[in-house]
Amino acid sequence: MKAVLFDCDGTIADSAGLIATIMTRTFCRFDLEPPPPEATRAIIGLSLEKAVVALRPSLDEAAAIEIAEGYRIEYRAERARPDFSEALFPGMAELVRGLSSRDDVLVGMVTGKSRRGVASLTEFHGISDCFHAVRTADDCPSKPHPAMVLECCGEFGLEPDRAVVVGDTTFDMEMAKAAGAGAIGVAWGSHSAELMRRAGADTIADDVAALTAALDQFLAG
Repeated sequence: MKAVLFDCDGTIADSAGLIATIMTRTFCRFDLEPPPPEATRAIIGLSLEKAVVALRPSLDEAAAIEIAEGYRIEYRAERARPDFSEALFPGMAELVRGLSSRDDVLVGMVTGKSRRGVASLTEFHGISDCFHAVRTADDCPSKPHPAMVLECCGEFGLEPDRAVVVGDTTFDMEMAKAAGAGAIGVAWGSHSAELMRRAGADTIADDVAALTAALDQFLAG
């Protein structure tokens, strides 16, 4: 038995544009100059409080917490719109469903998203039951701390070297390596392939077909 642990935003969900838009609204809500979209993309994957501090290091802890809560309020308001949808990258739902149907694979999610956000996304796309364990920013320290990986592996009863993390950022790769797991980077997300390689990625998948092949190799190895 082996485990495949997926990041969400930038790996399964094509959510970078939405996150950047909500971050801009949030900073404006607090009369702060909003970060450029590319700066917001660079911090996707961190917990909200850490992301806010990374975007504006001069903020103290109390201000960062307040702004993070402001982001949650803006996000909930956006999600309540009748026309709201959060797209998945083409082919990812099918890949997740295929893996979850196998008897030799346990599928998990390790994400900086909230529990509520994960539930909304996975229920909308009909993949909630595909994830046998989920760890979010509500449950564990922010990436690259290894807790999300270690807790999923503990729930599965597997050693971390029997797991691989699939993600789109250096935070995912560093988290995987800190836990003792494998690390596959995907090239369609927030961080470049070169940055992820430097952070410890074992391989980089340029598309879903390449990711499928890399996972097949891991599962057979």
